[in-house]
Amino acid sequence: MKSFGKRSEGLRLEKMRASPLWTGDEFRNIYPILPGLRDPAAKMPSISEFLCGGERRVPNGKFPAFNPSHVWREKPQSGLRATWLGHSTVFLEIDGLRILTDPVWGPRASPSTLIGPKRFQPVPIDLRSMPPLDLIVISHDHYDHLDYPTIRVLAKTDVMFVTSLGVGAHLEAWGVRPERIAELDWWESFQLPGFDLTVTAAPSQHFSGRHTRDRNATLWSSMVIRSARHTIFFSGDTGLTNEYQLIRERLGPFDLVMLEIGAFHPAWGDIHLGPENAIKALSLLGGGNFLPIHWGTFSLSTHDWDQPIETVLTLSQKESIQLLAPRLGEAIEPAHEHKIDPWWRLVDMPTERRTIDESEGELLEGQAWPID
Repeated sequence: MKSFGKRSEGLRLEKMRASPLWTGDEFRNIYPILPGLRDPAAKMPSISEFLCGGERRVPNGKFPAFNPSHVWREKPQSGLRATWLGHSTVFLEIDGLRILTDPVWGPRASPSTLIGPKRFQPVPIDLRSMPPLDLIVISHDHYDHLDYPTIRVLAKTDVMFVTSLGVGAHLEAWGVRPERIAELDWWESFQLPGFDLTVTAAPSQHFSGRHTRDRNATLWSSMVIRSARHTIFFSGDTGLTNEYQLIRERLGPFDLVMLEIGAFHPAWGDIHLGPENAIKALSLLGGGNFLPIHWGTFSLSTHDWDQPIETVLTLSQKESIQLLAPRLGEAIEPAHEHKIDPWWRLVDMPTERRTIDESEGELLEGQAWPID
């Protein structure tokens, strides 16, 4: 299947083997897992638990969502604006440049279009209606972060891809030209030619692979995006690691921190943060405006669909955290004050109990930018 991607070879493989993270046949996490991250009594969820989970694994209706096209036509006043498009896909505007993280428009987080976790919330804007991009940042090669049909469309543009070691082999196999791919080891940086913008790959605690025979054949990373005026942290997927303190010291402070909160399980504490550990990670990173990601799009664990964001909301109120909780497609500037509106609670409410004007949630018509 083409969606599996391709294994690295030649000079790409030589660079991977030169990494201190390479063990001889795969990549590894550097430091031991922090105590208490994984519940030793917790069993790994079974296939039946995934397929026959609780009634609240997905919401009863669609999220209120905005088509952000009309907002994107105006420059952000502060120079930094973020638009959550679902899961870990965020459109970033930073000092005049446009960046997209882990773009996934496909219907499933799976190599197949027929089976696998199905998207329960559509992206609020068509991929071919996106404005021209300057950079795409991809943290690792799991299906909910590296999406074959999405990359096939984006490969037709001249956008630059920055990703972790080895992931470029997939991109190249799907039509991205080699000169448009930059692959980074941890602490390596890429500067966008002609611009004061740098992307640095940083540690995370995770794994990789797109089928049973390529586990950890590519690297996984968090990513730090820095311009002359702003710095953004993007977690990708990760468990809690003390390396976040080192990231803070070397690359912080951060104007915007995007951390995964969903798809967690007591048996997965070493590879996914979950809401509680996301708050701890935020503290290690030095705080900042916190945009939760990796939730509200696919059912990838056994918890209720809204448990991650509800837990984060509760903890953020207790600890005075600068939480950003925009609706799907709502463009926000972290520098501006934002009132938290738990809009997700309206999704499962009966229609007669809803208190907002639902016209706010309708997709707005917007003129499309050409993608070719």
